[in-house]
Amino acid sequence: MGVVLKVAARYRPQMDENTVKLKVGAVMRARRMELGFSQDTFADEISMHRAYYSSLERGERNLTLQTLIRVAKGLKTKASDLLKSAGV
Repeated sequence: MGVVLKVAARYRPQMDENTVKLKVGAVMRARRMELGFSQDTFADEISMHRAYYSSLERGERNLTLQTLIRVAKGLKTKASDLLKSAGV
């Protein structure tokens, strides 16, 4: 029962799926711009098609863990930090 109480104490209502995608995308965009990359240049840097990367920033696609890690490395940060900054 103690474990259940600890989990319940940490529980936060979850954001809707579209809100999560939009917030993570906005954090990715802000970090990319902070580093001075255009979408084109950044997408090339991480070997991703620009249109695909752009759709991630706009929150139009679901990120896989592999893609999130790949983007985070390109942004010189951790995937967990991107999620924390997005409030996820």
